[in-house]
Amino acid sequence: MPVALAGGLLSAVQSRINSRLSTELADGFTASAISFGTGLVIVLVIVLSRRSLRARAATFGRDLRIGALPWPLALGGIGGATFVLGQTFTVALIGVALFIVCVVAGQTVTGLVVDRVGLGPGGVRPLTAPRLIGAALMVLAVGLAMSSGVGVDVPWPLLVLPVVAGAAMGLQQAVNGRVSQHTGHFMIATLGNFVVGTAMLVLVAVVHTLVVGHGPAPLPANPLLYLGGAIGVVFIAIAAQLAGPLGVLTLAMTTIAGQIVGSVLLDVLAPTGTEHLTPLTLVGAALTLVAAAVTAGIGPARRRSGS
Repeated sequence: MPVALAGGLLSAVQSRINSRLSTELADGFTASAISFGTGLVIVLVIVLSRRSLRARAATFGRDLRIGALPWPLALGGIGGATFVLGQTFTVALIGVALFIVCVVAGQTVTGLVVDRVGLGPGGVRPLTAPRLIGAALMVLAVGLAMSSGVGVDVPWPLLVLPVVAGAAMGLQQAVNGRVSQHTGHFMIATLGNFVVGTAMLVLVAVVHTLVVGHGPAPLPANPLLYLGGAIGVVFIAIAAQLAGPLGVLTLAMTTIAGQIVGSVLLDVLAPTGTEHLTPLTLVGAALTLVAAAVTAGIGPARRRSGS
């Protein structure tokens, strides 16, 4: 769980970096494609530099072709790309706070369902009281943490997209765990994610450029703005490795807690001038940790029972 929490903290840093890159380019679509694209380059270098990983990647491709592994399990990258597109389309209209609350709601419900039906690598995990309470507490905690930025005058039909984005992320963690389990290494699932996600985002960026009739602003010179992809590699690799031992719901709860706590820490340590820190924000951030602990508290009992 501490590793998953650290992954969530890194994800908060990635969001800040990608947001700044999007602003510099005046084009969120291109910024998203660049972030995924740099991540893809990093993963390719890692995989191609190791003979064992090259062999596993080749076996993964062969298993997909012959049907030894269901091909939908190779589409985990759609989850990350959907989240990025959801940010681009809705944050400006409903605000980042409400976007995050809706994403967490979608991700939480999906985590419960995925674990219950056994889609993740850890098999079936029952809907017990601690898991249900922890999931409800997480949504409440994130709502409190984000309450200062939530407005009531928003186009509510747009809330469907961030909820779908959260659901897609929950499914992404499940299928990535399955791919890691099948191939024997989390980097193969990470590679598949970045191949699919990059292809999807590059296509969307090209279509957007053709529709608006102009490209993005010149690339910024600050090298730090291109670290989002590297952080994404670490985050997806952590999630792919831990989906089995933690379960999709506990993994989601722990990374969400890391994201919220990380966002608060960034607002305190590296403010941008648009922060809305309130006592409720701090209480909500602390409660996310409690929610993750409540959700995970049943793990040892479940393993002892063999279910």
